[in-house]
Amino acid sequence: MRRLALVTLVVDDYDEAIRFYTEALGFRLAEDAPRPDGSRWVVVEPGPAPAGTGLLLARAKDEGQRARVGDQTGGRVGFFLHTDDFARDHARLTAAGVSFLEAPRHEPYGTVAVFRDLYGNRWDLLQPAA
Repeated sequence: MRRLALVTLVVDDYDEAIRFYTEALGFRLAEDAPRPDGSRWVVVEPGPAPAGTGLLLARAKDEGQRARVGDQTGGRVGFFLHTDDFARDHARLTAAGVSFLEAPRHEPYGTVAVFRDLYGNRWDLLQPAA
């Protein structure tokens, strides 16, 4: 079986990113290990157990990488967080200070609203249609 295990998300600061993804978005810190070069291997996952794709939070190492923080997809939605209860998760994220760019909308494919992470990357919170 093959699956996409990790997607790298370039961040400014490990601890700041961990706080946002675990506290505001409710992700689980799956791994935080020091590397010999002084960096860290930091993985967060949206579920309670390894069941899908995780995010590798990678601190920007140079100006080129720092320029990509918050705009890794050129302003497009680049990340899609599926939920089985849109209203619950929208309310929880809003209460945690997550910035939604639009009101929830109902599309043929499900209920969705775009939000930004702490760096400005665009995400969809999406409850797929049945």
